[in-house]
Amino acid sequence: MDLRSLIRVIPGFPEPGVSFKDITTLLKDPQALRYVVQEMARHYRDKDIDVITGIESRGFFFSAPLAYEMGLGLVPIRKPGKLPADKLSIQYALEYGTDALEIHRDAIVPGQRVLLVDDLLATGGTFSAAVQLIRQLGGIVVGGAFLVELASLGGRKRLGDIDVFSLVVYDD
Repeated sequence: MDLRSLIRVIPGFPEPGVSFKDITTLLKDPQALRYVVQEMARHYRDKDIDVITGIESRGFFFSAPLAYEMGLGLVPIRKPGKLPADKLSIQYALEYGTDALEIHRDAIVPGQRVLLVDDLLATGGTFSAAVQLIRQLGGIVVGGAFLVELASLGGRKRLGDIDVFSLVVYDD
């Protein structure tokens, strides 16, 4: 399936020089959405995954149906102020500023094998922060599943030995 043709590219958003990959045009296509989830599941089905985590907010588009498809639980990694119980937080640098993520302290059991899901891999900053949260809780990050990867920003290299699976790779 030609997923790239279903992703709208918006030059100059959210700031000049950025070429935003708008996945909403893919999400509304039921066959494409099903294909993405099935391909992620196919890639990770035999990797002995215990739980799936999704990064707020666009990571939820794929992590929830993927958890369902694989018969696994879902742990949300959220922006600050969204989780009600005892949580662990981390602040990190973004392509255009800083941000923070949080996870419930009881969300990951030490030794659990975790698949981390997000919509896009750029510099790897958000993903690396989520990996740090999971590791602080004793989880083992088995892989990272993405719809889109912006290869020129080097995120894959930043993730080291974590298995990275991306369905659409842009080199620009």
